[in-house]
Amino acid sequence: MSYHNPVLLQESVDGLNIKENGVYVDVTFGGGGHSKEILKRLGAAGKLIAFDQDEDALANELDDERFTLINENFRYIKQFLKFYGIRKVDGILADFGVSSHQFDKAERGFSTRFDADLDMRMSQKNTISGYEVINDYDFEMLRDVLFKYGDLRNANALAKAIVDHRATLPIKTTAQLKEVLQRFLPQSKEHKILAQIYQAVRIEVNQEIKALEEFLLQTADLLEEGGRLSAISYHSLEDRLVKRFIREGQFEGEAEKDFYGNISVPFKKVGGLITPSREEVKLNNRARSAKLRIAERIENKK
Repeated sequence: MSYHNPVLLQESVDGLNIKENGVYVDVTFGGGGHSKEILKRLGAAGKLIAFDQDEDALANELDDERFTLINENFRYIKQFLKFYGIRKVDGILADFGVSSHQFDKAERGFSTRFDADLDMRMSQKNTISGYEVINDYDFEMLRDVLFKYGDLRNANALAKAIVDHRATLPIKTTAQLKEVLQRFLPQSKEHKILAQIYQAVRIEVNQEIKALEEFLLQTADLLEEGGRLSAISYHSLEDRLVKRFIREGQFEGEAEKDFYGNISVPFKKVGGLITPSREEVKLNNRARSAKLRIAERIENKK
C-alpha cells in the first residue's frame, strides 16, 4: 500500500528527545514512517503506541513486540492508553491532516484530481460524509463551513449556488460539485479554490478542529514532566491552535496566572518554528506547507 515519505521525519523525532526505555505515542500512524524511526531509537524495554482512525493504515502494522497500533481517533487518546494500562508517556508525535495515501486513493474523495463520491471520511465509522455536508446542511451552516475552514471570502455565493442546485438535484460526486461551482473557478485559480472547498468540507466531515483541541488538552495530563510534544500542522487553523496551546495552555482568552501573577502553563516551547528544507519539498510536495512545533511538559506548580 502506497504511503509517501513522512514529513519532517528527523526533525519531529529528534524533537521527542527519546529516552531508550521510554513510552511514546505516534497519534497519526499512516504508513508508519515516524513510528519506524521512533522504534529505531528505543531500547528493548521501550514502548510505542500508535493511533490511526483509518482502517487502511492497519495494513501497515509493524511486527515489533514493543509496538501497539490502535484503530481509533486520537481525540480518545487518554481513554485508550488507560485501557492499555498507560497513564503517563514520555513523548507524543502528531502529523495532522490527510495522508498521501488518502489523497491518492481516488474513491475516498479527498483529491481534486479524481471524480469520486462525496465521501472524505478519514474513518469509515463516521456517519457523516461529504455528501451530507453538501446536501443536508442549511445555507448558513454551509456558508460558515466554507468561510471558516476554507478561508473562502465568497463563501456566501458558493453556499447559495450549492443550495439552489440541490433543490432540484442532489450533488453526489466531486465532479458534480465542481460543475455546480464552475463559474467561481477561473482557470488560473481553479485548483487552488477547489482545494480550499475540499479542505473545508473534509475538516467538517472529520471534525478535525474539534478533535485537535480535545487531543491537545489531554497531552498536558499524559506527558511526564520533561516529556515532549512534537506536532506537525499543514494549515493555519491547526498551526494557530498548536501555537496558542503551547503558549497559553488554552485556545481562547489569556493564560492562567498563579497568586503572584505568574503565568501558569503546562508547556514551554522548545526552539522555534521548523519548516521543511527546499530539498525535502522537492522530494515530497506534501511537505511544502508543513510547520513543526515542539514543546516540553513543565512542572505543574499548582
